[in-house]
Amino acid sequence: MKKLFPRIPWHGVSWKNSIFLMSTLLLTLTVVPYYLWHNGISWFQGALFACFFIATGLSITLGYHRLFSHLSFKASWPVRFLALAFGAGAFENSALIWSADHRLHHKYVDHDEDPYNINQGFWHAHIGWIMFKLKPQPPYVNVGDLQRDPLVMWQEKHYLSIALFVSFVLPTAIGYAWGGWKEALGAFLLAGVARVVCVQHMTFFINSLCHTVGNRPYSTRCTARDSGIMAVFTFGEGYHNYHHEFQHDYRNGVKAWQFDPTKWAIWTLSKLGLVSQLRRVPAERIVLSEIAEKQRQLDQKLEDHRASVPSALQTRIQLAQQQLNQAAQAWELKKAEYTKAVEQKLAESRQKASAIQIEFEQATARLREAIEHWQQEHQLISAALT
Repeated sequence: MKKLFPRIPWHGVSWKNSIFLMSTLLLTLTVVPYYLWHNGISWFQGALFACFFIATGLSITLGYHRLFSHLSFKASWPVRFLALAFGAGAFENSALIWSADHRLHHKYVDHDEDPYNINQGFWHAHIGWIMFKLKPQPPYVNVGDLQRDPLVMWQEKHYLSIALFVSFVLPTAIGYAWGGWKEALGAFLLAGVARVVCVQHMTFFINSLCHTVGNRPYSTRCTARDSGIMAVFTFGEGYHNYHHEFQHDYRNGVKAWQFDPTKWAIWTLSKLGLVSQLRRVPAERIVLSEIAEKQRQLDQKLEDHRASVPSALQTRIQLAQQQLNQAAQAWELKKAEYTKAVEQKLAESRQKASAIQIEFEQATARLREAIEHWQQEHQLISAALT
């Protein structure tokens, strides 16, 4: 093998990961179609596949990702337990290790310490980093909070047993109870093997395609991109540029029209009293981030076409930018004062707290006016550049 494929770093192959990934993929591409050719697919098998796909997929996006990795909200023990149980069924490692790797990704995105650094190639970011372990695993010093969670450590200790039971034993047993061994085999292949492959590559595409395809409306500081198409296939995780800019927000699709089933699931659970303390980025801060990126792009265009733009227009956009910066600074200051007053409301007099709230609301109004003014000036100068 080494002579046939000399460029493959055989010394770094993770045989356990590679054999599992390749064998489940091979079964999905060969045995599963053979089964379907001879038996077709019943509504039961389709429903079972969908149920396990949603349960394990959401357990990764809602549980592993937004809950455990980013602490975007707090969850009751039933939600955490189900997310850990069905998350294991995705066969993407334990929540502890998954979160440790993901936090490293955000800390060192696009750099050597990033576990799935896209700059090392699409294949590496997608699946190569799992199949080849060329560097020693760093110590789990960034998940101390999760190590204090008994449920997380229970899953860490029994991960393989939980994964095997949820992923293969449970759907097979349901299939057998429904229609005997024939249905059991179909459930094993479809709701088990094929579903594992689909959920895994759904996650892998976030690390690869969402750092390759799409736009960057919030920041160009890293390769993460927003893709509405990818969001459809990843329970809303496709809005990856927003996520990297505001990683602690429980929403990825922050616009009302954006497809983010994970966000909707978290919101629904909050209404049922099962999760709480949903973290949200203020709308003004999101708009400011979008404006900063538009301003950067505008500055680049002006460098190339400054002579063709009337100086009066250039002065107006500069003044609008200065006004916006001043309003944003004032808003940030008043927001910090208001947040502190809310946290210390028992110590503050009602009159003082009310005054701080009024000042914050006024600063917010001025910021929104400055944003609207900047947007109007941006449209004018953009039109002049076309």
